[in-house]
Amino acid sequence: MSYQIIANVNNPATARMLAVALRAYGFHPLDHGEGGLPGVRNIFGSGGVPVQVPEEEAADATILAVELLKEMVVGDT
Repeated sequence: MSYQIIANVNNPATARMLAVALRAYGFHPLDHGEGGLPGVRNIFGSGGVPVQVPEEEAADATILAVELLKEMVVGDT
């Protein structure tokens, strides 16, 4: 199964919340686990944490992810 990145999220906690929300809506985001090592910050690099879904879900999941991230970022400040 091929996955496509639908978002790059700076905050790892927000990326995890987005993945949970996508699952709640019936999508199948790729699980990255905790995404880091003790004492190592931002293992994913400066581009943020990639959120990926199967290619066939990417179009619909992207629309939902954009709207969810708008709400999450407002609450994150």
